[in-house]
Amino acid sequence: MINLYPAQIESISLHHVGNKNKNEGIFLSAEPFSLNDETTGLLKEYFFRPFREKEENYYKLINEVDVEFNEIHKIVTEIFKDPACVHDNSKKIATHLFEQSNHPHIKNGEVYVAYLSGILLDNVKVDAIGIFKSEIKHDFLQIEDEGNNLDIVIQQGININKLDKGCLVFNVNKEDGYKILSIDSNRYDAKYWLENFLGVDALADENFYTKNYLKFCQNFAKEVVLPAEDKQQEVLFMNKAVNHFAKNSAFEESNFLNEVLENPELIPEFKHYKVEKGPKYSIEDVSNFDIANKAVSDARKKIKNVINLDTNIQIKMDFINPESAEKFVEKGWDEEKQMYYYLVYFNKEQKS
Repeated sequence: MINLYPAQIESISLHHVGNKNKNEGIFLSAEPFSLNDETTGLLKEYFFRPFREKEENYYKLINEVDVEFNEIHKIVTEIFKDPACVHDNSKKIATHLFEQSNHPHIKNGEVYVAYLSGILLDNVKVDAIGIFKSEIKHDFLQIEDEGNNLDIVIQQGININKLDKGCLVFNVNKEDGYKILSIDSNRYDAKYWLENFLGVDALADENFYTKNYLKFCQNFAKEVVLPAEDKQQEVLFMNKAVNHFAKNSAFEESNFLNEVLENPELIPEFKHYKVEKGPKYSIEDVSNFDIANKAVSDARKKIKNVINLDTNIQIKMDFINPESAEKFVEKGWDEEKQMYYYLVYFNKEQKS
């Protein structure tokens, strides 16, 4: 888990990278940008907000021969060895990005390379290198005093509430390609940033396995539990699965199956489904791993816990107390109306 609030920007370099395919050039600043309190506060919010709002998907730098041949790996290693050389190396980063900017869809923009300190990564203070890019310009209205009247002037600028692209390279796991967070708000050129420029692959850590295993469970619930049981059991299975992850620090598959799958006939179905679909989620050979709490929280927000009925009625299950849904909600069949029904028991209505 990452905490960016105590992070400090020690230095920042600003360059402009054009589209090489369109014969646009590159502009490299001679000196680092001079920070003050106002710009530091705005830039921290601009750079860090996307990483606080999105789920933590970690990557590592790779190369088909050896990670040391990865261009970003070589440059950030030089910076971490001697942070005083960050500006000269920021020019290498911008130039490397320019060399990858050869597709007509890639937009020109400003590149910021920052040396960061004080980041808390898994409760340990680490330094990091931030590489950010702003691409899309927005129209802004500037009101100016023209004597006895006010005038409207349209100007173009960067919306500091939306960073287009960015990554944080943490000074950990150097030999394995460092540990990296990346965001990309524009999906039209995804390969350009992650594959061509950074050269990364997903980092198979506790966050990766927690997130992927829960996604796998969600598909199992939809494709196996729902057809075999009903919508109520599909929702209850995911409620129990998420709660199992939430209350344990480590995952052990046999314990999970015994606790979450009350119908023993579904256990061999689960194992068969894992053989068939496990490779899609990179969990085919995984049955034990540490659980990442942040990934569980992110998954809980995305998993639907609502039963939608064709009579325009919704029944919402409680993720925290799934046993209530089992104890106080019954499903049946009405012969006279030839319809299914849910019977809900309660003592009194809660005030909203």
